[in-house]
Amino acid sequence: MSDPKTVLEFCRTNNIKMVDIRFTDLPGLWHHVSFPIHQLEEKSFEEGFGMDGSSIRGWAAIHESDMLLVPDASWFMVDPFTEVPTLVMIGDIVDPVTKQHYIKDPRHIAHKAEAYLQYTGIADTAYFGAEAEFFIFDNVRFDQAQQHGYYFIDAEEGRWNSGREKDNLGYRPRYKEGYFPVPPTDHYQDLRSEMVLAMEKAGLSIECHHHEVATGGQGEIDQKFNPLVKSADWMMIYKYIIRNVAQQYGKTVTFMPKPIYQDNGSGMHTHQSLWKDGKPLFAGDKYAGLSQTALWYIGGLLRHAPALAALIAPTTNSYKRLVPGFEAPVNLAYSRRNRSAACRIPMYSASPKAKRVEFRPPDPSCNPYLAFAAMMMAGLDGVENKIDPGEPLDKDIYDLGPEEMKKVPSLPGSLEQALNELERDHDFLLKGDVFSEELLETWIDYKMKNEVQAVNTRPHPYEFALYYDI
Repeated sequence: MSDPKTVLEFCRTNNIKMVDIRFTDLPGLWHHVSFPIHQLEEKSFEEGFGMDGSSIRGWAAIHESDMLLVPDASWFMVDPFTEVPTLVMIGDIVDPVTKQHYIKDPRHIAHKAEAYLQYTGIADTAYFGAEAEFFIFDNVRFDQAQQHGYYFIDAEEGRWNSGREKDNLGYRPRYKEGYFPVPPTDHYQDLRSEMVLAMEKAGLSIECHHHEVATGGQGEIDQKFNPLVKSADWMMIYKYIIRNVAQQYGKTVTFMPKPIYQDNGSGMHTHQSLWKDGKPLFAGDKYAGLSQTALWYIGGLLRHAPALAALIAPTTNSYKRLVPGFEAPVNLAYSRRNRSAACRIPMYSASPKAKRVEFRPPDPSCNPYLAFAAMMMAGLDGVENKIDPGEPLDKDIYDLGPEEMKKVPSLPGSLEQALNELERDHDFLLKGDVFSEELLETWIDYKMKNEVQAVNTRPHPYEFALYYDI
């Protein structure tokens, strides 16, 4: 943690030349504006810098485009990827007329969620620890036009590249068998280690890294849990560092949930817990060592999961991952240890401080500010209304018979269905003015028009294989 004076002193003593202020658009992409360092003054942390918000996806109309970008002095780093010494900070969006925070700024929504938590008196801190997975490719090509559409992935670790004449030394993980192999089968030990070192230099706390289940260089780097807003901030920094370190190595990283057919997709399993006065509220004498509060929180997550899906798995591609058979948690149940349940209670430690709920449906294509806020609001609704999560399911869900499966509700099967569920069930998000009707309408309209309809109206390459000779 720091303050404006600390930031300015750091810039003077470290010969910083530029300040780069980052903010997040509605879908979850990081944007930035750079200023010569002499523009950064102590008053900048209150008055901010002017910017045009009309060209940011899902934001202001052209007639109300003027906004202020106000740097947050609590965190900064020297950008490890720029030649010119550049200080990176995260900013908040403020209306220059009313001086109020902009209601469609995702980070502001996350701040409001934390404020609402304290208002309820249930807890004072919500901790989130997200495990974002990603793929590492050598090359990717894609295009869609009136008369053609294709994608092509090249990855030295890909099973489909076994016919390579050059740079082919074998040692590729088989489909669904990429979990924890040592090098040389794990091609990217050093690359992930470089990513971890860059993250720790930026102030992130990293617990471990490893190869994931899929081929194609799928990896995971786990961060330590943090309060909601800080955890979302760190996820944006995490993605930035991973992409740029990969590029330095001549590689490309994607957080797209399901880029490879018939192999596991990338999830973002999200561990969460509530604390009050420095004490964990999820530890108790109920199932799997949980408290009643934790069980109600799970009840809220499961009750609202169909609507949450529109925010935590927010792309059409997300639902290529959320299908049975690829460790995807499509069934809405809870269990200790069982990774096929939407809510899992990790049993690694008996410590009350380690007791948490892992919600497995999210994927890394989500906007972490919106996703973390929405999950917490769903869990709080469960606590406030004492929502019973039902009986735990400790069997392998995928081995259940048809009659038993009918009793287990499931996630929506498409983004369109998820958006319809969000339209139907969103009152829990409006509590405390955390989310607004306007923001949710913007989200649903944007996703329907720019993603659902855009995909639905384009021929799919496989449709030619199915129907060309019909």
